[in-house]
Amino acid sequence: MKKIISKSALFLGLFVLSFGWVISSNVQAATPVEMYDNVWRLINSKYVDQTSNEQDWSKWRHKYDNVIKTDEDAYVAIDTMVASLNDPYTKFLNPKEFQEETSSIKGSLKGIGIQIGVKDGKLMVIAPIEDTPAEKAGLLADDEILSIDGESTKGITVDKAADRIRGEEGTQVTLVIKRKGVEEPQSYTITRAEIEIKSVTQKVPTEIKMPDDICYIRLSSFISRNASKEVRSIIEANPNKKSYIIDLRSNPGGLLSNAIYISDMFLNGGDIVSTVDRDGYKETQKASRGVLTTKPLVILLNKGSASASEIFSGAMKDNKRAVLVGTQSFGKGLVQEINKLPNNAGVNITIQKYLTPSGTDIHKKGITPDVIVELTDEQVKNKDDAQLKKAIEIAQSLQKGTYVVSK
Repeated sequence: MKKIISKSALFLGLFVLSFGWVISSNVQAATPVEMYDNVWRLINSKYVDQTSNEQDWSKWRHKYDNVIKTDEDAYVAIDTMVASLNDPYTKFLNPKEFQEETSSIKGSLKGIGIQIGVKDGKLMVIAPIEDTPAEKAGLLADDEILSIDGESTKGITVDKAADRIRGEEGTQVTLVIKRKGVEEPQSYTITRAEIEIKSVTQKVPTEIKMPDDICYIRLSSFISRNASKEVRSIIEANPNKKSYIIDLRSNPGGLLSNAIYISDMFLNGGDIVSTVDRDGYKETQKASRGVLTTKPLVILLNKGSASASEIFSGAMKDNKRAVLVGTQSFGKGLVQEINKLPNNAGVNITIQKYLTPSGTDIHKKGITPDVIVELTDEQVKNKDDAQLKKAIEIAQSLQKGTYVVSK
């Protein structure tokens, strides 16, 4: 059987997906054929589109009964069956991909802590992760990785590079780095460690000086179980701040529960989000009345803000709790269920769509900010963050009670 290969964005051990995730129990099976059949039945009963992409779903049930002999055969068959749904969010994950997804949710991984990518055929450091062996060793964004443990990276894929750089805690990896403006390549031998994936930082991404009375929170994803705890800790540690800016730009989403928990910190009652399943059953999550802060809130969005980012932003906007600044969000209004298969593979299945408190379906539409601020190429090049500047201006106006959202 020919395997259909799906491409994923790998952040060196961090599997980044724009999902509103919910976690399900394991899929049990005594044989590979039963494993395939159990996945078929899950999709048949839970997949949000009852037409299964306008096809006869029953045709898949026994399609591979005579050729599935091993777990690997079942994986290939499941991958092929799932691909027929033509849904980028419903997908099979091989054991390696599922382990990476699980590590992301747990909030830790083993490696040196860098984001990598291939640009113009060159393996590049996108950025070192804060407070990791890579950052401490001195690796910088835009460093080119010429070799890994003596092997050239010419023509290498991100997946293969990640495999070579990752390893057990305490072991070492040697990278030869070419840096812009430095003539001779340099060698870096870095000891691998367990990396805590921090979803939250207060580090301002540009040279802009944050006013002392504003609490800036950069939330890069909702994937880690620790995300909501990290946000709460920052709010509780800054009781004297007069307003908050939460930066969700390029935040691809993550766990639905995180979006609900963080929304609950800012809402004193009211709806947060509604989910609707394949049968039209609607369930609404409401905020408790144990609000953590009632101080003014500004949220930054862009086209990379998706899923759980949009759930949180939609809840704040519809409840008139925050002012949204930036550009139209991605528009991903679906919820996936994570299912573990035997031998540590997995399958993510779209089981629901979600609606904002006002009943808006934002899928493929996104959320429109209250204040639209585009960033020009020149501003990006010069690190002139006009969106953050506007957010600061609005936060200060909200503190004074002088800001009104124009309609």
